[in-house]
Amino acid sequence: MTERLHVIDHPAVADRLARIRDKTTPTPIFRRLIEEVGAFLAYEATRGLATREDRITTPVGPAIVRRLGTRPVVAPILRAGLGLLPGFLSVVDDAVVAHLGFFRDPETLAAVPYYANLPDDLSGVPVFALDPMLATGHSGAAALDVLAARGATEPRLLCAIAAPVGLSHLLDRHPGVRIVTCAVDERLNEHGYIVPGLGDAGDRMFGSATSLPAAYRERRAGGPA
Repeated sequence: MTERLHVIDHPAVADRLARIRDKTTPTPIFRRLIEEVGAFLAYEATRGLATREDRITTPVGPAIVRRLGTRPVVAPILRAGLGLLPGFLSVVDDAVVAHLGFFRDPETLAAVPYYANLPDDLSGVPVFALDPMLATGHSGAAALDVLAARGATEPRLLCAIAAPVGLSHLLDRHPGVRIVTCAVDERLNEHGYIVPGLGDAGDRMFGSATSLPAAYRERRAGGPA
């Protein structure tokens, strides 16, 4: 689609993706596979990180080595983005972890923010946003809006599966973003889910039935706020 999109083509990734898509995969296995996919995504997405030269002493003598130049910031989009975080940290273990909370309004499919905890200044810092599914692109775009407001100029979005409409939305709205994914699926259904996709990543990962906050569900039902 564009040089700003990288689709991982690797047999080990394809095999994990097949098991993740399978509706019979139990929650503990699903969660572990998502974590492993997070490591593959991180490996590909961090290839361009700047390094600096350093001098160390090995057990047999001095050596010139290379280290990461700047600690990156990784921002999982709550809640499903948390599933990719352990895999990312297995690749870059000293990344600064930020958190961005959005849920999707089931009627409008708009991204509704409810939490943000991240550094005040992201200028010049490598920033990676995590979300297993890039469907409509609303949550991803809203997360990138927050990151851009803190100074992020060339963020990376890492996702397991993307839909064409979400990719187009994100790439159009954020010209500086680069997207790394494992697959680009056919389309969205009438409920905004990716087809064939894998269902609701958060529900399958955590064994829950909905991603809507309790207060929001109560308001919709006419109960206490």
